[in-house]
Amino acid sequence: MSAGERRWGRRERGRGRGRALLWCALVAAWELAWGQLRYSVPEEMQKGSFVGDVAKDLGLEPAALRARGARVVSEGRRQYFALHDKTGHLVTAERIDREQVCRLVEKCVLRCEVIAAGEMKVYAIEVEIRDVNDNAPSFREAETELKVSETTAPGSRFPLAEAQDPDSGRNALQRYELSGDEHFGLAVQTGPDGGKQPELVLAKALDREEGAFHELVLRAEDGGEPARTGTARIRVVVLDANDNAPVFSQAVYTVRVREDVPVGSALVTVRATDADDGLNGEVKYSLKKVTEKASQMFQLDHETGGITLVRNLDFEEGDSYELGVQATDGGGLSDRAKVVIAVTDVNDNAPEIAVRSLLSAVSEDSAVGTVVALLHVQDRDSGANGEVRLSLGAGLPFRLRSSLGSYYSVVTARELDREEVSEYNVTVRATDGGSPALWSSAVLPLRVLDVNDNAPVFGEARYSAWLPENNGKGALVLRVRAADADWGQNGRVRYRLCEGQVRGAPLSSYVSVHAETGALYALRSFDYEEVREVGLWVRAEDGGAPALSSNVSVRLFIVDENDNAPQVLYPAAAAAAGAGAGAGAGWSGVELAPRSAEPGTLVAKVVAVDADSGQNAWLSYELAKATEPGLFRVGLHSGEVRTARLPVARDAPRQRLVVVVKDHGQPALSATATLHVVLAESVAELLSELSGAAAPGEPAGSLTRWLVLAVAAVACLFLAFLLALLALRLRRWRRSRLLAAGSGASRAAPASPFVGIDGVRAFLHSYSHELSLTADSRKSQRRCPGASGSNTLPAPPPPDKRAPLLPEEPAGAGAGSDSDSGSGSDSDSDSDSGDALPL
Repeated sequence: MSAGERRWGRRERGRGRGRALLWCALVAAWELAWGQLRYSVPEEMQKGSFVGDVAKDLGLEPAALRARGARVVSEGRRQYFALHDKTGHLVTAERIDREQVCRLVEKCVLRCEVIAAGEMKVYAIEVEIRDVNDNAPSFREAETELKVSETTAPGSRFPLAEAQDPDSGRNALQRYELSGDEHFGLAVQTGPDGGKQPELVLAKALDREEGAFHELVLRAEDGGEPARTGTARIRVVVLDANDNAPVFSQAVYTVRVREDVPVGSALVTVRATDADDGLNGEVKYSLKKVTEKASQMFQLDHETGGITLVRNLDFEEGDSYELGVQATDGGGLSDRAKVVIAVTDVNDNAPEIAVRSLLSAVSEDSAVGTVVALLHVQDRDSGANGEVRLSLGAGLPFRLRSSLGSYYSVVTARELDREEVSEYNVTVRATDGGSPALWSSAVLPLRVLDVNDNAPVFGEARYSAWLPENNGKGALVLRVRAADADWGQNGRVRYRLCEGQVRGAPLSSYVSVHAETGALYALRSFDYEEVREVGLWVRAEDGGAPALSSNVSVRLFIVDENDNAPQVLYPAAAAAAGAGAGAGAGWSGVELAPRSAEPGTLVAKVVAVDADSGQNAWLSYELAKATEPGLFRVGLHSGEVRTARLPVARDAPRQRLVVVVKDHGQPALSATATLHVVLAESVAELLSELSGAAAPGEPAGSLTRWLVLAVAAVACLFLAFLLALLALRLRRWRRSRLLAAGSGASRAAPASPFVGIDGVRAFLHSYSHELSLTADSRKSQRRCPGASGSNTLPAPPPPDKRAPLLPEEPAGAGAGSDSDSGSGSDSDSDSDSGDALPL
């Protein structure tokens, strides 16, 4: 060959190797794209031996595999492979014996899956277990005795027992060799199934007289490197002539049995006949070509040829068995037949559900389609008996989704709500297609994690409470309650006040709310005369992120207590004190009563008010002390002092009356008023009486000066009264114009029975003026104010103190309401004044 041809040959070989590598790379890429990895390793490798680099073949880093929770799961109960955490290599988990794992299988392939629990992904792996020449050929019987008639013609063949070698391929049995005697040779027949059947061939006629026995050695050798061998000793006994061998009725016996046939059942009976008589015609049966597993499953009756079952059949372990049966007569001649036992499948295996990955909890706001479990389902039966259908319990918010091969995912079918159902026990049922069908189930416990999707809800739409005034600081007012349907921190409710003001001060300086219990406390003592109502908002907020909240309105009503004694407006305290001090101290506030006054004549009126309200402001009057007890009487509810009888000559000209004013509170509070009444017919007599009461050493000019001052004071009072009356009339006229423009309901409102302070003062001015200027009591009668029907004259609070103080309402609303009440009071006082002193 020339150099050019050699170079051309090398280039062609290089191109061939390149194409082969390219095809291998394409096949590997195709398998990787379909999630299928294939490796090949020899059997009998040590535990932990390298099988393949899974991380590299999947295009992942080892750290990524660890982060995704990757692990290896094998079919069946035994795990032959494991995944190395640090390197991502697939290694053997134990020593693998190919002959034990893959019996009667030419190509041994083990399958497993790599499951990434974090991503709910599965990668299938196939590992081919290559055979290693670890088994030597062996004969079932180490020594065999063969009887041959001496009349046997040369060239006759005698079947020998086959050697068994569990290895496969070249490591299996390859050849036989015979040694020991020149009368015999060896022939090897190859059967339809590729098996090698050794036969002893008679090469030279036997002569029993020359030798009754022949010792031979049959050696079986496999094709391994180095080769392994097994031997069997054959003892040939030369018999007398037996010219008829047994003959089976059929060469192959075929029987089909169900895998659930009971132990001890007769499966088939083989039969062979021999034309010889006597001992040469007696046939015995034996098993010759049979596997170890088949020999454990079946038993042959040597006399009758009946084959019975000694162990339970399992279609999943073996669907057919072949037995070699030999019939031998008494002369040593034999015949062989094959028995094929086919096992039919019975639905005796329920489906198996294996939970490969399961979430213990899922958030209630998880998106629809979230994977919560990864299941693997298998049925060892075949055909329709191995077809599995999965189903979930009715009414559950989950559904099944098919994954790779026999893997299924359990995913959410709709939104979850922890407040409705907080835990699920998802039952997965697997049913096969057998008749009757078998099933199995698995329960998947699943908790629903809470999300802050519920705001606190108060027990009532609004709250109200009544608090007596003058309460102690820190007094409990009421408790508000709010519930949150969420759980844990999301359901923990805390309370706080919303911002607001009371009388210009922060609301938080008046009341406070306990953040945990919702108890509302008063931080200061309330005064009904200042604050009658407080409105506020309480906010309930949960502990979620972000937090949810709700508000509720709370109204606090202050209840009045009898904490104000009646206040005497007339007579004034200074005037009464001065009059009580004696004539030397002056006689201001002195009342005039004509000696000719009829019983019931009005002498004076005690005017008092009470800052409280309601029953605590109802006043009553009684005469506590008088110079002449029977001369005067006081109206119980009006406070008017009237004559009870006609004055007589013996009555002292100067009378001192003490009137007690009481309210109706519990306990009742009171005040006293002192009146000085002079019995005189005219102002001159009154002045004479007052001058007579002066001290003896006092000059007359001093008395005149006092009289002038008194007259001037009365004139001023009269002028002030006229001005006040004119102002009230103008105000009344203006209000009537305003009311005419307003609603009819306001004009129809009943007048208040209480008289305002301004009206009382007008009455006092009028009464004082008339009393002082009456010159002749006989000719001019004093005009008395008509009865108002009221027994109290409460002092209305200032405009800025009477209105209920509500933070949520504008200031103008409360002021407007109070102004209406004040107008009503003024109107009543105007009416009373008008009745007393008509213009």
